[in-house]
Amino acid sequence: MSGLRTGLWSATLSVLVLAAAGAVGIALKQPWLFPSLGPTLMVVAETPREPAAHPRNVLVGHLVGLGAGLIGLLVTGLRSHPSAVQEGLTGHRLVAVCLAIGLTALVLQLIRCPHPPAGATTLIVALGILRTTPQLLTMALAVVGVAAVAAVVHLVRRMSAHA
Repeated sequence: MSGLRTGLWSATLSVLVLAAAGAVGIALKQPWLFPSLGPTLMVVAETPREPAAHPRNVLVGHLVGLGAGLIGLLVTGLRSHPSAVQEGLTGHRLVAVCLAIGLTALVLQLIRCPHPPAGATTLIVALGILRTTPQLLTMALAVVGVAAVAAVVHLVRRMSAHA
């Protein structure tokens, strides 16, 4: 695909999926949009043959990141604290972030499931930006939706390669 076609495809996919997720979020008053979804959609659209764009890696990567972020919060006792944006960066928060990102990187490599945008999901949770149970469940559902989009893109790409 040419640079212009890839750019238009990436822009279109990203806008449509984020608009849909945003509309669901507005309707449900839940955070269906969060920063790591943007890079995920760009990876899926721009580099569909890369392992990071595979639907399994999208889903597992973000779920591992979400879980690792939560572990960072629980280990440091920060689950009920305000976010680092509100409370400021503290030593405990730094430990939570470092533990969470290290755990995410390690697990994703051990299970051979690379998806770098998942590191942003890890930080969103470990920094306490989204940390409540309803927020984390909403993040997980949004990730399932984006992974479904990745699956469709993956399927269409495979079908067009065989046509």
